[in-house]
Amino acid sequence: MPAFAAADVSTLAVPFTVQSLDGSGNNAANPTWGQANQPYSRVAAARYADGRSRPVSGPNSRYISNRVFNDVSQNVFSERQVTAWGWTWGQLLDHTFGLRLGRAPGDPAGETANIPFNANDPLEEFENTLGFIPFARSDPAPGTGATSARQQVNTNPSYINGFAIYGGTNARLDWLREGTVDGNPANNNARLLLQNSYLPRANARGNASTAPAMEIDGILRANPASAMVAGDVRANENLFLTATHTLMAREHNRIVGLLPASLSEEDKFQIARRVVMAEQQYITYSEWLPAMGISLPAYRGYNANINTALSNEFATVGYRVHSQIHGEMEIAADADRYTPAQLAAFQAQGIEIVQDGDEVELVVPLNRAFFNPNLVPSVGLGPVLQAIGGEPQYKNEEMIDNQLRSVLFQIPVSGNPECLDGEGLPECFDAVLDLGAIDVERGRDHGMPTYNQMRQAYGLPTRTSFTQITGESSAAFPPGTGLDNPASLNFPRLFDVFNAEVDQADEDAVEGTPVRFNRASPLAARLQGVYGNVNNVDAFVGALAEPHVPGTEFGELQRAIWTREFQRLRDGDRFFYANDPALQYIQNTYGIDYRRNLGDLIALNSDVPRAELPRNVFFAEGNVPPASCRVTYRVESQWTTGFQINMSITNTGSTPIPDAWTLRFVFPNGQQITQLWNGVVTQDGARVPVTNATWNGTLNPGQTLDGVGFNATWSGTNNRPTAFSLNTTACTVG
Repeated sequence: MPAFAAADVSTLAVPFTVQSLDGSGNNAANPTWGQANQPYSRVAAARYADGRSRPVSGPNSRYISNRVFNDVSQNVFSERQVTAWGWTWGQLLDHTFGLRLGRAPGDPAGETANIPFNANDPLEEFENTLGFIPFARSDPAPGTGATSARQQVNTNPSYINGFAIYGGTNARLDWLREGTVDGNPANNNARLLLQNSYLPRANARGNASTAPAMEIDGILRANPASAMVAGDVRANENLFLTATHTLMAREHNRIVGLLPASLSEEDKFQIARRVVMAEQQYITYSEWLPAMGISLPAYRGYNANINTALSNEFATVGYRVHSQIHGEMEIAADADRYTPAQLAAFQAQGIEIVQDGDEVELVVPLNRAFFNPNLVPSVGLGPVLQAIGGEPQYKNEEMIDNQLRSVLFQIPVSGNPECLDGEGLPECFDAVLDLGAIDVERGRDHGMPTYNQMRQAYGLPTRTSFTQITGESSAAFPPGTGLDNPASLNFPRLFDVFNAEVDQADEDAVEGTPVRFNRASPLAARLQGVYGNVNNVDAFVGALAEPHVPGTEFGELQRAIWTREFQRLRDGDRFFYANDPALQYIQNTYGIDYRRNLGDLIALNSDVPRAELPRNVFFAEGNVPPASCRVTYRVESQWTTGFQINMSITNTGSTPIPDAWTLRFVFPNGQQITQLWNGVVTQDGARVPVTNATWNGTLNPGQTLDGVGFNATWSGTNNRPTAFSLNTTACTVG
């Protein structure tokens, strides 16, 4: 085995080097590369009004938000049906490799730059008794901002190294592990400290004031001692994130339990940590990034010349995908899982209870899921983890849910529990905290280049018109709309995953099915009205306004930012799983393999059986979109009232299509299937989803499944469907 220096402990019997907690020493020749508490790197030159520190001016960020980010409470979901695991796993990663150094708003030690709030804005729906949106600038890196351009500091290591689970210091890890708290984790138990199999509370060891610092906000401010403690300070931020932290802590302890008792506690801890880090990397690169549509060049091994320091452009613009977060979390479970008293307690918090036979659904407004760690054990880890993969996340575009865009972490007014989500939300709050506005302001605070300058920095051509940014045909406001007219934000047309128009008289369909939309005014018109010139557009706003590259969740700029960053995080990490001989040693010696998908981890560490989870939990129903496909639709026979069809499905891509697939099409003339073979159909009006029969296995590249056929009725006209999609991928029609 290679000999490396700078291990955290010196008493290990296992024959591999321990990766530092703070990322130091990962690069042997340049030990501070990727280390915590180092400045972010930059791809483009910093852009400040004075060349050093003063943020550039621009349109008021709440003004932008009301015209660009405002979704007026309309749900629009991922067109590729990526589940909420997309943003949840992404947030776990964010809390692994990035956290700016800066004070919270209101802290007198911070540099305040509050965002003015205009209560008279004709598009403003919310009341804000504070009169502004709190904002504090990030702290400058030492020695910057006076005679040189201001830089910002990343307090996390720039590696995918389990930081969110284990923390970055010995003191924090010492508290997180079972055993004594004396500053030396090496004399502790191998297991992470859990309370009844959930993350420990700040008062788990007695005095909550001696626990590692955790961010406290919203509901948790009333009882900070009940905060759950993890490696990263943000673990209580929302229900799904806290549950994922719990999952990974349980996974660590599960691996410890597989190791022989003859090993020292420290050896068992370091083996389990090494496996969990590799699992986090493996899921990221083999499941999550492909689900998001990021395709990297083949791995060619460790490159010691890459400085992995997270780029400011990635942290401040590219990775801020807050538009993906839905304003409510829907959790389904068996009705007998909760007592009437528990359901009443949920309801008292503002959680909607929907009972349907032997199943109950908890609809949790995001405001109730923020900083509310008690929900994880009271709801149960299994149902929460299953819920994350239960429905598609929001589409990654310019719109941001009002739970984030207007009332982030805010406490609702008393006595009005029915307005915690949807159109009634403004009635529940009297203060505004707008994450979208803060995202814009943070870009200016960090000296981000303009949208066009950032495109150039990533090798993309600049845009010369607003329609080039958005892909729309016009930047003109139609009659009856305008920049300050609320009617501009209406949704005259919505479309579902079948590419069929949603009936706006069907409330359930309007709420639960749109993946594409037309608004009353083009986004290009609103951007032009706000900015005037394409060269003035903030990079964050322009990146979200771009149409998606087919087969991805991103426009060109976001995809370029992600591709560059995740390739560097992979290739510049000496401990990346594909470059780490310790993992092969662990498998050979103890039979423990890191190559597990996220669904496996959920089943191994909760009460959800693996069979009740899709093979790939990052897609609704596990429907992984193929790269390309072809469908033939052949009329075998037709008579006065009926007809018979034979279809074949061909995988024309280069990767296998898993056996859980859904072929979708729409009948143009009201045809009705009466019998289908070699598949399963649940026709809904004109929409026809055909799923695979149990005996139809994986479709390998070049393979054709023939003989999916049906009998159907028709009356008057029997035109062919014009479009077919397989797991949301549009197929050619043969």
